[in-house]
Amino acid sequence: MMNSIIMIEGKTKYKITLDPSVWIFDDRRVDLLTYFESDQNIKEDLTEYTKSVSKHWDREIREGAVYPPTLKTEKKFLKEQILTGTFGIPFEDFIKNAEPFEDANSLKIVQTDQETTIPLSQAYEAVLGFSIEGKPLREDGPVHVYFGDGSNRDNPIKNVTRFIIE
Repeated sequence: MMNSIIMIEGKTKYKITLDPSVWIFDDRRVDLLTYFESDQNIKEDLTEYTKSVSKHWDREIREGAVYPPTLKTEKKFLKEQILTGTFGIPFEDFIKNAEPFEDANSLKIVQTDQETTIPLSQAYEAVLGFSIEGKPLREDGPVHVYFGDGSNRDNPIKNVTRFIIE
């Protein structure tokens, strides 16, 4: 079995250890199937949300409140979603916790067979994929690196062994 622990090191105040096997429980996780579409539609979503809330409020005034599903039903749905979901987690918080030095300007992504270097500014926007259809990335993981703009969503950086901030 491959090691699922990844280090962030280099020009940083702290070395950070990442363990993707626990991220399924992290509230920062994002659904990779919808993440890249939803990012572009934030303003439209806010307008839609405002209209929807207004409509709902009007209906409640006319017809009375409708109670939401029980907590038990919601928990069952959440468990099902976790068991079958495709998830990632934004990379930004991990980089910030490592506290890169001021002269750091790039991130080297070390893979088993090559290295990929990207600007540090681009790394802050990256998302680390850690599960596909509810399963950890054992074959070519433990994480896949997706650029924040979704440009490599069909061909993420795989077989990552560590991150070096330079």
